[in-house]
Amino acid sequence: MKDDSAAGVFAKLALELNEESSVEETVDAVLEFALHAVKCTHAGVALSHRGGRLETVAVTDPVIEESDRLQLDCDEGPSLDVIATRETVLVPDTGSDLRWPDWAPKAAALGLRSVLAVRLAASGSTLGVLQLFNTEPYAFETDDDAVAHILARHASVALANARQEASLWQAIDARKLVGQAQGILMERFGIDQDQAFAVLRRYSQDNNIKLRDVAQRLIDTRKLPE
Repeated sequence: MKDDSAAGVFAKLALELNEESSVEETVDAVLEFALHAVKCTHAGVALSHRGGRLETVAVTDPVIEESDRLQLDCDEGPSLDVIATRETVLVPDTGSDLRWPDWAPKAAALGLRSVLAVRLAASGSTLGVLQLFNTEPYAFETDDDAVAHILARHASVALANARQEASLWQAIDARKLVGQAQGILMERFGIDQDQAFAVLRRYSQDNNIKLRDVAQRLIDTRKLPE
C-alpha cells in the first residue's frame, strides 16, 4: 500500500471507529478496513476472556470460525500463542509450519495458508487478537505487518472504549431494575428503601443469583424467586 493511500485509510478508520457505539459495530469496522489495508483474503477478531479462552466475535468468512474452533479443540495455534506470550505471530505457511502439529495441517486443509495474528490491548490488558489470513503461502510482507499493528492500535482503543461504554450502560440498566424491584417491595410490604434492598440482596446471596436477575424476576412475576 502506498503511503498516501495508507494515511487516507487510517484517517477514515479513526473517524469511523470513533462513531461506532457497540463492540460488534467496532469489530466489524476493523475487519472491513483490514481487508483493504492489508494483503489478506480473510480476517477475524477474537476477544480474550479469563483463562485464555478465545471468543470469536466477528469474521469475514465462516472458515475463520472453523479455524478458531480448531485452535480451541487442539489447544494450540497462533492466536492462543498471542494471548499467552503477548507477541505477534506470523505463519508464513501453515502447510509446513511445525509449531502447531495438530492445528497447522488442519488450517492448511481449510485453505488458510498465511496467518498474521496481532494482539489487541489497552492499558496493559489483552483484549483479544486481530487475525489476518491469506489463501496463499508467504503472502504477508513487512509492510503488511506494520500496517496490521497500526490497525490493531486503532482497534484496541475503539474496543476498550466500546467495552467500557457497554459496561456503563449495563450498570445503569441494572441499577434501574434494582430500583424498580425495591419500589415493588416497599409498596407491598410497607418497608423502606434500605430494607427492600436488604431483601433483594439476601435472596441474591441465598440463591446464588445475580442481584440484577433477582430484580428482573420480581419485576416480571411480581414474586421473589422460589
